[in-house]
Amino acid sequence: MAVEAVKSGAYDYLSKPFELDDLRLVIKNAAETVELRRENFSLRRRIEIERSQRGALIGNSEGMQRVRAMIEKVAETDATVLVRGESGTGKELVAREIHERNSTRRNGAFVAVNCAALPSELIESELFGHEKGAFTGAAGRREGKFEQADGGTLFLDEIGDMSANVQAKLLRALEERRIERLGSNESIPVDVRIISATHRPLEEEIAAGNFRADLFYRLRVVTIEIPPLRERREDIPVLAEKFSRAAVERYELPARAIAQSTLRRLLEYDWPGNVRELKNTIERAVIMAEGEELTAADLPDEITTGLPKGVITSDSQADSGGIKVPFTADFREDRREFERRYISRCLEHTNGNVTRAAEILDMHRQSLQHKLRQLGLGRRYVSVSNDPQDKADN
Repeated sequence: MAVEAVKSGAYDYLSKPFELDDLRLVIKNAAETVELRRENFSLRRRIEIERSQRGALIGNSEGMQRVRAMIEKVAETDATVLVRGESGTGKELVAREIHERNSTRRNGAFVAVNCAALPSELIESELFGHEKGAFTGAAGRREGKFEQADGGTLFLDEIGDMSANVQAKLLRALEERRIERLGSNESIPVDVRIISATHRPLEEEIAAGNFRADLFYRLRVVTIEIPPLRERREDIPVLAEKFSRAAVERYELPARAIAQSTLRRLLEYDWPGNVRELKNTIERAVIMAEGEELTAADLPDEITTGLPKGVITSDSQADSGGIKVPFTADFREDRREFERRYISRCLEHTNGNVTRAAEILDMHRQSLQHKLRQLGLGRRYVSVSNDPQDKADN
């Protein structure tokens, strides 16, 4: 019976009579096993979601069509590629697309190195590896990223942050297709395709003496420019929808539709952090939303309170307390925005004291508390109030 039980899925069995301590130990071990299985399932699911998020580049704007056309042309070759664009535009995604498309190296490894994240004294070891005793702390031999990417692609992100010494060794490795580990004189052949990326204007870095011109020309055999998100606003709706679905699946939350007024806010914002900022914004909104739709109240303040370009403002600033109110042809949304700004200005004047603000606005304190929650301002202002009654209401 014990064997049949285990075959049917039982974790363990105990023979009578048994000690309670033995029972507790078996239950503890069973609970840990179940938890590990859950974590394993969760991690696998997250990896699958992130892999699906990488997918093909999203967007039908003219700029993204040019990027995809360049990827198609260069993927089948072994040409060295330089990907340029602002932070958050998806330079690593482009590099992965080149590697995974019709590349002869797609079955090899894709190894990414962030040159800006590593101290200058460690990046050389990270790229080329080291022998035991090559420097203090080198307890054994270690393969570098070049060897790990042999037969595949090595992606060097933020190449403009690389030190002059490492630039020289990288140039030599590219020209000779051989490397030497730190602490060794052995020359190791490597078959690696190099894709590099930077947000820096390397021509200016060369003029300033911070980057080698010969390495620059070696890296930019093919250059792919990724446009910032503000120059391809037509891609924002489909990106936002994709990020919303991914966040819902990742955090196992109810599906959230994106309200038209919310979408309008997303289209008006300039997105200095580009696609990465949009992704994080949508993910936050999905988590914080309480209704069936993502509303403007679920967006960060810099998006909802920032004045978009080309809006119509009130001619009479006295009517709104000196606050410019954007005109969006949506009465309810504009009224809500006016209330947010007007009440925010009043609370800033009172240093977050809701009682004093209610007196200025000629409202009951409870009514103002309710209004703050409606406008999504409660957490921001009530928490900084020193009024005991405010804290009690909160």
